[in-house]
Amino acid sequence: MRKIVLFPNNILRSRAKEIATIDKKLLGEIEDLKKMLNASENGAGIAAPQIGVAKRFLGLKNQNGVEVLINPKITKTFGEKVYPMIVENKGEESDFLEGCLSFPDLWGTVKRYLKIEIQWEKIIEEKLEMRNEILEGFEAIVFQHEFDHLEGILFVDRIKEEGGKFFYWKDKDKEIVDVDEILKKEK
Repeated sequence: MRKIVLFPNNILRSRAKEIATIDKKLLGEIEDLKKMLNASENGAGIAAPQIGVAKRFLGLKNQNGVEVLINPKITKTFGEKVYPMIVENKGEESDFLEGCLSFPDLWGTVKRYLKIEIQWEKIIEEKLEMRNEILEGFEAIVFQHEFDHLEGILFVDRIKEEGGKFFYWKDKDKEIVDVDEILKKEK
C-alpha cells in the first residue's frame, strides 16, 4: 500500500499531468487514494501527488465516502479571498487552521474563497463525463487546498505569500513556527 508523501518530496512541487484515458493503472491509483483518505483520521481531502502520483485527480471526503474529481478546475470565484473563521461555542470567532497530510502537526491560516464554481470529470462506465458544481464554505476551502497540490503549490507557500500564521500543534501544545524555517528543508 502507498504512503502519504511528506514534504519536502519533489513530487509535491510538480504540476500534475492531465488525464486523457482511463486504464487499470489509473483505476488502481484512484482506489489507493480513496483507501488512504478513508483511513485518514483528520483528512478531508487528498490529491494524487500526495500519494506519489503526478496525475490530475483528487479526492474529497463527504458523508457518502470519497468523491474523486478528475482534471478539476476552478471556473469562477465569488467575493474576495479571506482568512476563514470558525465560530466557537460561546459565539466567539477564531482562525480556521488549515492542515495538510503532507505536513503532519503543522497548521496555518490561509486566505481562501468561501464560494467557488468548479468543473471536473467523473468516471462513468470507464469514460470521462464533465460535471459542474458550486462549492461553499468548508468544501470550497478543501477543494482549493487539494487543487493547489495539483499545481505544485503548498499551503505553506500561501501562508508565506499572504503573511498568515503558521503553527506546530501536537496534542494540546500549539506554538508559532516560522514558515521560512519549514521551507528551508526543501533546499
